[in-house]
Amino acid sequence: MKKILIHDIAKHLDVSIATVSLVLNGKAKEKRISDALAERVLKHVAEVGYKPNQLAKSLRTGKTHVIGLMVEDIANAFFAKIAALIEKKALARGYRIIYCSTNNDVARTRDLLAMFQEQHVDGYALALPPGVEAEARALVRGGKPVVLFDRLLPDVLADAVVVDGQTGMYEATRHLLAQGFSSIALITLHSAQTQLLARRRGYAQALHERNLPELVQELSFQQEPEQLVQDITDFVRAHPLCDAMLFATNYLGANGLEALARLGRQIPQHMAVVAFDDSDLFRLYAPPITVIAQPMELMAESVINTLLAGLEGAGKPGRVTQTQLAPQLLVRQSSIRPVDSGLGC
Repeated sequence: MKKILIHDIAKHLDVSIATVSLVLNGKAKEKRISDALAERVLKHVAEVGYKPNQLAKSLRTGKTHVIGLMVEDIANAFFAKIAALIEKKALARGYRIIYCSTNNDVARTRDLLAMFQEQHVDGYALALPPGVEAEARALVRGGKPVVLFDRLLPDVLADAVVVDGQTGMYEATRHLLAQGFSSIALITLHSAQTQLLARRRGYAQALHERNLPELVQELSFQQEPEQLVQDITDFVRAHPLCDAMLFATNYLGANGLEALARLGRQIPQHMAVVAFDDSDLFRLYAPPITVIAQPMELMAESVINTLLAGLEGAGKPGRVTQTQLAPQLLVRQSSIRPVDSGLGC
């Protein structure tokens, strides 16, 4: 079947190509094209199923209606959910999404940012690792909307949407202390990411208020799951008095559950557990796992609304909006101290 061109539509309706183009680009009233003619053009376009060439359209308008979305790992349950929510909200406003994963690799992230620029995306929603501050600042200076989310970058002044992880982890630690747990470990990553540092500060704050020592195990993001499980297993064996564990991410929590299962440690009889981020695994696990749940729907809404405000000219030039959302502690059986539990290992 022959592809319908704008020239064919103009010839059929006996009007100029410019007239058809103006109607299709929503400029009929601006250019004083009659409502009747505009309606005739749109009706014929619908009848023949004409699809405009997106590349040509973007060259004319300077807009691709594409947003670049960059996350840490699209396979991670948290980022997969956030990406799906952002994409849904973007599509409803006429924007498509290109998304990719950084794997917290600086060189890879730089390549992906360059790819977004080559694709002429209209705006950026980015969860970036430390080390790409210069590239992020260059994007902001370029004038296209940039929204950082989940974590900030030092010295990068850009719109941002983050969750108050410090308060979330502080409340979770206090909850464990109130339940009578006194040797509480934090399993986190060896990382300078701002959201992880905030979670650690909340944990430390709660312990220091009770004059209790920190017990922190930092693991590498680049390790395979089996190695993470083994490292957590070794940590539990090395700290027999530890009676509660906080996991700074959902996948560390999943690895921790596997480690405890291998050791035969019952939850919460032998070890209380709290994880940052909720997931189906944590809700369905026996016993259900207490979590610090991030407001993902609200985060996605805030990211896309902030980005679209910049794309559609509703934002104020030179003004940076940084939104901090509150997490919610969802207490489940894994952190409730049993009566006569015989805690400790």
